[in-house]
Amino acid sequence: MDDWRPEDPTFWQTTGAPIARRNLWVSIFAEHVGFSVWSLWSVTVLFLGPAYGIDPAGKFLLTAVPAALGAVLRLPYTLAVARFGGRNWTIVSALLLLVPAVPMALLLEPGVSYTTLMVLACLTGVGGGNFASSMANINLFFPDRLKGRALGLNAGGGNLGVPAVQLVGLAVLATAGAAYPRLVPAVYLPLIVLAALAAARWLDNIPDAHNEPGALREAARDRHTWVMSLLYIGTFGSFIGFGFAFGQVLQLQFAERFPTPVDAAWLTFLGPLIGSLIRPFGGQLADRLGGARVTFWNFVAMAVGAGLVLYAAREQSFPLYLVGFLALFVFSGIGNGSTYKMIPAIFRVRAAAEAELTGDPVAAQRRARRRSGALIGIAGAVGASGGVLVNVAFRQSFLTSGNADAAYLAFIGWYALCFVVTWVVYLRPGPGKLIGV
Repeated sequence: MDDWRPEDPTFWQTTGAPIARRNLWVSIFAEHVGFSVWSLWSVTVLFLGPAYGIDPAGKFLLTAVPAALGAVLRLPYTLAVARFGGRNWTIVSALLLLVPAVPMALLLEPGVSYTTLMVLACLTGVGGGNFASSMANINLFFPDRLKGRALGLNAGGGNLGVPAVQLVGLAVLATAGAAYPRLVPAVYLPLIVLAALAAARWLDNIPDAHNEPGALREAARDRHTWVMSLLYIGTFGSFIGFGFAFGQVLQLQFAERFPTPVDAAWLTFLGPLIGSLIRPFGGQLADRLGGARVTFWNFVAMAVGAGLVLYAAREQSFPLYLVGFLALFVFSGIGNGSTYKMIPAIFRVRAAAEAELTGDPVAAQRRARRRSGALIGIAGAVGASGGVLVNVAFRQSFLTSGNADAAYLAFIGWYALCFVVTWVVYLRPGPGKLIGV
């Protein structure tokens, strides 16, 4: 496109809105496929029975490495949109999903080496970067007053890729059986190609999109960047980490109830599905009550949920265990929405204070937007690393004690740290409090 002015009401109503909506729906589909590929190993490990010779610790490592690469790629993927164009990069990032999917469809069978499985698992991390580039791209299409809803739809549609791939895995387990794990990535091969073709046909490159020089450096020096990154580890990191690990934990914690992979797969998708669907509600709740307040009480609820899971695991009460774990997914979804709402609010409040001092509200708002965008990129990358920490915590706990109690205690401690930090930085009364965050 040669001209793009979403803040111009006339342009938006006559030209911009239909184009933006078209780009949004294609972006949601492409990001959804990316999330599904990123989450492939959350269901693949359920197929790895005794013939593969992998212990529980090894399986948790296979679900940790995709989260690690996905976290690392989020920042460069964010920058790639302005560098190469949103349409161009969506095509490339979609086709990159073939890099893990094709060899998985060819090589997953008994006798494959653990090293090969680790490489294949790591490669699925490319799907984790798609979220960042998709959000950065859609952010360019909508006026400020509509960004929240558009980004919420984009994020929620992408997150649904986690339960979607687990439902595909369930379908394969229920029909072909556990002997055919290669069928799961094979299902996604045509969808990956379709996502790339849809991007080529219906997406647009925004003119004059550019990365703000020095914005990342400024954001990295701001303490709020690292505070919000810590909180996002607790929310999104929990969501993606539990999404990857839930099926394995069910089989290990209640082996007599889930003797086969298909038994666990019936429940594996529920948590990620609920967490994805409730994410927009977290943003709406933050709009009404304040992002920091919702985030604070949300972490309190997550600590209680983790405590319930710990109690249920020790008492071997499956109903309580399921309620506690589903509560963790619910509150991680709400927290995803509320923490995302806090970021622009922080810089909006600071921009208002800066405008009073300088008398130049336009310049203050421009600086706020560039810092907010950079913080979202950094926090998204750091937050995704929480998926690694969750799976490593489960791995180490089962490795050392044969149960997950130590992991649950670590989660309770992390959520307690998060609600204390939220209170101290954003809610505690005092002269430095940011009103309206």
